[in-house]
Amino acid sequence: MVLTGRERDERMEPIVIVENLMKSYKKRKTKEVIHAVKDVSFTVNRGEILGLLGPNGAGKTTTIKMICGLLTPDSGLITINGLNNQKKRLASLRQISAVLEGNRNLYWRLTVRENLEYFAGNRGESRKDIAERVDDLLQKFHLKGKENELVNRLSRGMQQKLAIAVAMLADSEVILLDEPTLGLDVETGYEVRELLREIVKTYNRTIIISTHDMDVVQDLCERTVIINKGQIVTDDKVANLLRLFDVRSYKVTLGGLLSDRQQELLEQKFPSYGYSPDTFQSILEVDLEQSEEIYELFDILKIETTPVESIDRKTINFEQIFMKIVKGDMSDVLVQSS
Repeated sequence: MVLTGRERDERMEPIVIVENLMKSYKKRKTKEVIHAVKDVSFTVNRGEILGLLGPNGAGKTTTIKMICGLLTPDSGLITINGLNNQKKRLASLRQISAVLEGNRNLYWRLTVRENLEYFAGNRGESRKDIAERVDDLLQKFHLKGKENELVNRLSRGMQQKLAIAVAMLADSEVILLDEPTLGLDVETGYEVRELLREIVKTYNRTIIISTHDMDVVQDLCERTVIINKGQIVTDDKVANLLRLFDVRSYKVTLGGLLSDRQQELLEQKFPSYGYSPDTFQSILEVDLEQSEEIYELFDILKIETTPVESIDRKTINFEQIFMKIVKGDMSDVLVQSS
C-alpha cells in the first residue's frame, strides 16, 4: 500500500494522547500507599498498531483501565481523537472499543449474529440499519458459517474473532486488545494477526495491543511502549530496539577454558557476560556497547592464547529485549540512543 503525503501526515497525527497519568491505591489492611502509575506519558499515532507492554504489577493494566474509562486517574490527562476523556467522557469513550482478556464483551448464550445485533442495539442501531455491516464482518472474519451457533459452543479462536468483530461494529477510531492471542493455537493465532493487519489497512483503525506474546509484538507492532514499576522505561520502534540489541550481542565458541585472570578482566569490562565452561569447548556470551570493544575482548582472550573457534552475532527476538529492558540491563544504551 503506497500512502500519499497527506495520508502519511495523518498517520503521524496522535489520536491517543496520555499525559502525566498518576494513580495510587491504599492497601486495605495496612493502608500503605501503592503508586501504581507514576507520571506516565505517551502517544498513539493514527493508523498504527502499538504494543503496550509490561510485566505483571508494572502498572500496565491500571493504565489500560484509565484509557478505557474504567478507572479515573488521580491526575493527568487522556485525550482520544481530540476529546478529553474526563471533560467529555461519553464522547471520548465512543472513540475507543476494548476487547478485554477472557472475551468479556460477549454473551455466551446468544448466537454469533445475535451478539453483533445485540451490541449494535445497545448503541441505538436497528437490525435493519446494521444488517449489511454485520454480513460484511461475518464474511471478513470467517464467521459466516457459524453465525447461528451459540457463542459458548465456539472454539476459543472463533470467540476471539467475534469479540474483535463486536468492537469493529462500534465504528470507534481506536481498538484496544488485551491478550488477543492468549490460548489460541498457532494457526488461529496467525489468522487473528492477519485480521488485525486488515483492520488497520482496510478500515483505517488504530490498534493498541497489550500482550505477553512477544512474537505478536515483533510481527505486528511498529512501535512499543514498555511500562515497569509504574513508569515508562522505553518508547521506541520495535525495529530500532532489535537493531540496537542485535549489534551488541555475540556468542564466542572457545577451544578451552578461560583462566581466573581472564574472567576477572571480563567481569570488569563486560559485567553482564555469560560463560559456560567446558574443557574442550566453552561458550562465552558478551554484549558490546561499542563495536570497537571487540578488540578489547580479543586482548583478554590473547592473554592465555585462548583458541577462538567461532564468533557469531546472536539471534535476538523481542522477548529477550523485553526482559533485558525490564531488568534494566539496557538502561544506559537506551539513554545513549534516545
